Amino acid sequence: MERAEQLIQLAGTVEGVVFRNRENGWSVVDISCEGELITAVGEFSELSEGEEVELTGVFVNHPTFGRQFKASLCTTKLPATAGAILKYLASGAIKGIGPVTARRIVDRFGSRTLEVIEKDPDALAQVQGISLKKAEDIHLEYQRVFGIRSLLAFMAQYGFSAAEAIKVWKFWGPQAQELLCENPYRLCLSFIGISFDRADAMAIQLGLSPESGERVQAAAAHVLRHNTQNGHTCLPREKLAAVTASYIGLPPERVDFEIGEMLERENLVEYTGEERPMIFLPDYYRAEGYIATRLQMLISFMPDNGTQWDRQIAAQEKALGIVYADTQREAIAQALRQGFVVLTGGPGTGKTTTINGMIELFEKDGRKVALCAPTGRAAKRMSAVTGREAKTIHRLLEAGYQKDGTLAFTKNEEDLLDCDVLILDEVSMVDVLLFEALLRAIKLNCKLVLVGDYDQLPSVGAGNLLKDIIDSGFFPVVRLSHIFRQAAQSAIVTSAHEILEGQVPDLAQRDKDFFFLPARDKPSGLALIRDLVTTRLPKAYGLSPADIQVLSPGRRGAAGVQQQNRILREAVNPAHGQPEIGYMGMSFRQGDKVMQTRNNYDIVTTQEETGEKGTGVFNGDMGQIEEIDRKNGLIHIRYEDKRAAYTPDMLGEIEHAYAVTVHKSQGSEFDAVILSLLEPNPKLYFRNLLYTAVTRAKKLLVIVGSRRAVEMMVENNRKTLRYSGLGSFLRDILG
Repeated sequence: MERAEQLIQLAGTVEGVVFRNRENGWSVVDISCEGELITAVGEFSELSEGEEVELTGVFVNHPTFGRQFKASLCTTKLPATAGAILKYLASGAIKGIGPVTARRIVDRFGSRTLEVIEKDPDALAQVQGISLKKAEDIHLEYQRVFGIRSLLAFMAQYGFSAAEAIKVWKFWGPQAQELLCENPYRLCLSFIGISFDRADAMAIQLGLSPESGERVQAAAAHVLRHNTQNGHTCLPREKLAAVTASYIGLPPERVDFEIGEMLERENLVEYTGEERPMIFLPDYYRAEGYIATRLQMLISFMPDNGTQWDRQIAAQEKALGIVYADTQREAIAQALRQGFVVLTGGPGTGKTTTINGMIELFEKDGRKVALCAPTGRAAKRMSAVTGREAKTIHRLLEAGYQKDGTLAFTKNEEDLLDCDVLILDEVSMVDVLLFEALLRAIKLNCKLVLVGDYDQLPSVGAGNLLKDIIDSGFFPVVRLSHIFRQAAQSAIVTSAHEILEGQVPDLAQRDKDFFFLPARDKPSGLALIRDLVTTRLPKAYGLSPADIQVLSPGRRGAAGVQQQNRILREAVNPAHGQPEIGYMGMSFRQGDKVMQTRNNYDIVTTQEETGEKGTGVFNGDMGQIEEIDRKNGLIHIRYEDKRAAYTPDMLGEIEHAYAVTVHKSQGSEFDAVILSLLEPNPKLYFRNLLYTAVTRAKKLLVIVGSRRAVEMMVENNRKTLRYSGLGSFLRDILG
């Protein structure tokens, strides 16, 4: 076992702040220590020149910046002498005090300056240039700076980072420490993103009883919240009690009692539907209830004359020189007549032609049509096939963060979207909270068309939206099933439909757009995939490795996404002196293929073609690290149609994307796909995952693995169980 590095303690004075991120506390500062100037890095509170600090950490050698002190703990001592206080205030430590004002204050109060600012701010008004209002502002800023510092020191005792302490301060302000001492479980019940286990550890150290109601209630809420990540919007009451009891080591009866207490306080909601009581977190109950009510309102709005539209559809066919299939004609007619319609179908069945037909006729009738999709790639593809602008749902709703870090939408019931028709593509990817927000932002008489593939994987987020709506039987649903002649020539398309029908595709075929390559074992399979990406497919098809996307069912394991990314990165973008940057155990290299893993609405972007400035990079966006600019501390990433500059602390938002999971690929299409089936897993290997993977390929699909793995997936037609309330709510309202 390797010896842990010996921690060192340093004491000194802050001479300068080189870099500071106010969102997470990450800073680079110069410290004067026994006559030596040392560069220290770490998560610090808002340090300023003149402060005395004690740091605990280790010395490291940075590949670019040389010897640095990496601090894991920082304690500060307020400057005590008039000279030290002057240097501290003149550095800009307290907003509202510059060098001139600092000199005047210190000249007036000397070594008592900080005590006056904290306890007698009105006295500051005796200083030239400071009004009573400014004195109060200085006092409040002083409280903020030292409140954060005090909270950071308090939370550091329990293993929390500066970034987490800053989030807590933003959420609760000066009351934060008092609230946490009273009930540490508030941390996991808020929007801050701290896990139950960490809040629980803090509570135990603070002496709270393991059987306290606060602990049991927090655990139950945690279990519900955790299960939303598995797609559930609710859980049966007895299941919630049993799972929570097992998790915290208490009897189910004890947990059920606290569930009752939470229901009394409306921290949870119980719904007794057709079978058994279901427990919801309030936001999911509200969302599914609102969706059911709003869809009922949409379907009751039917003002259009059917005969008129039949004539218009026939005239459009004649003008375009096409003949719609019966189901396409029905879908267009339903969209024109009804307030709400669902269009579903697999690849090659004419969804694009149908959508374009709808848009043309709506626009001829003077209707304003808005197009949207859940991801940036899906929105871009929708724009390309319709010739009209399509936005992500978040962009359409003008999403942004509030001061407490929670997400909010500018477009809502108070500021409705300006459209008469809204067409939402890839609806199978949309979770119930986002769909609720979209419905709240459309006008009462706005038509809604949902487009998606019923047979794809459900959304990563909570809910089973498309399935619940279609299975309810209350709404007009048109399923396109006819495969058009041109699409039928594609082995990718025909194989996808064979998979849906429970047939194993012909793996011996050598069609130009689909073939299967067997692999004896994982090492040989990984080597084969590497060769396909780097040499074989580029040579045979004229592809760039950047055009080839490797997909895999799972992240972990000897042949999962993480391992394949390591192998492919060294093959496609080996180290040869180009800049690299590390972050939390990961390394990013100039030229790396990366994916954004969460929505960032604030990052500034520049459009490739126009140079227009904008904001926002979204979950699932893929790009390439174009430049690592160490001088300015920026990482420039080029996406399909825009560039964005990241600071080092933002690198937790991206990951390597030479290989990605099938789930992560939803909503995207790639010229060439290599599907890696090297690690059979009954929990992951099922039919609609295989179908989803196959339908990601536009021009070329290669499956690498065992024939048995493909057969297993086709045979395994289990549907992932998702607890949701939407179906029951719809039956209550419309049944």
